Amino acid sequence: MKLLALSALLGASQVAGHSIWQDLWVNGVDQGSVCVRMPQNNNPVTAPTSNSIRCNVNPNSAQGKCAVKGGDIVTIEMHQQIGDRSCNTEGIGGAHWGPVLVYMSKVDDAATADGSAGWFKIYQDTWAKYPTGDGSADWWGTKDMNFCCGKLSFPIPSNIPPGDYLLRPEAIALHAAGASPPNGAQFYMSCYQITVTGSSGSLPPTVNFPGAYGNEDPGIHINIYQSLATYVAPGPTVINGGATKSPNVLTWSGNCASTWTPVGGGSGPATTTARTSTTRTTTPATRTTTPTTTARTSTTTTRTTTPATTSRTTTGGTGGCAQSKYGQCGGSGWTGCSSCVAGSTCSTLNAYYYQCV
Repeated sequence: MKLLALSALLGASQVAGHSIWQDLWVNGVDQGSVCVRMPQNNNPVTAPTSNSIRCNVNPNSAQGKCAVKGGDIVTIEMHQQIGDRSCNTEGIGGAHWGPVLVYMSKVDDAATADGSAGWFKIYQDTWAKYPTGDGSADWWGTKDMNFCCGKLSFPIPSNIPPGDYLLRPEAIALHAAGASPPNGAQFYMSCYQITVTGSSGSLPPTVNFPGAYGNEDPGIHINIYQSLATYVAPGPTVINGGATKSPNVLTWSGNCASTWTPVGGGSGPATTTARTSTTRTTTPATRTTTPTTTARTSTTTTRTTTPATTSRTTTGGTGGCAQSKYGQCGGSGWTGCSSCVAGSTCSTLNAYYYQCV
């Protein structure tokens, strides 16, 4: 199968911890940002009921379209700053743990589509239980991405009609999702204009954005600092012909090999073990326990606790600095700015994370 890598270029605002998918290659040839609809900045979308949940805050057309074939492997890549492809920086910082999901929408013309047509899910890398610790210690899709140089790979289904599509990768950060909406989950997505060839089949059932997610969905309004027994990914299930991945990376691994489980039959990648190491000069502040390879099991229970949300009115900062909107401003072990820029207030979302909102 052919190897592609997809991402979107970061906009003008460069807030530490926030990120956007970045750059595109086809068969080893760098296509740049020709088919990505550029977000205006790297801030998250915080309202799943707004039209911005479709393709971020910039619905304008990209420069062109990118050609892919059914069965091709696509690699999406996330980084924090514009033009920064370095593996020395986390793809998304600030312990923004959560799932990574990918959707497609069949459209007449990807250059003019506004994202209002139906979407179907082709991939997800969500959650798996780690033997010890609370939910923030568990395996998450964004950890797979973060510790693999910002990269995750998945196949384009070969059982869908050929033609134009919008491709929508999304990372959902749940570090503050225990708070009452809209000061909870953060959604990071971009839309790519692609033309699919070499595939055949009928369209699967679809959902709409907005509409697919609700503020109180269990995978969106959740306290990940409790011990989790299960995690329910938001949105529909992955279609037959798509793929799922059970996250399994907790420490730096460089460029990880593509690993997934096909949905509805088929075969996974040709190799699931080879990895390419990249020298890293800084180490992200995360647990360094190496996960075992034993099978994981989990039981389903109902979440019964949600931390309360309170507002902090103190504005005294660290060294006179002021954190940007949506940035972290406090929490257990936090040593950065504790005041916020004008127009936002430092809110206590839980004991571990205060955020400028």
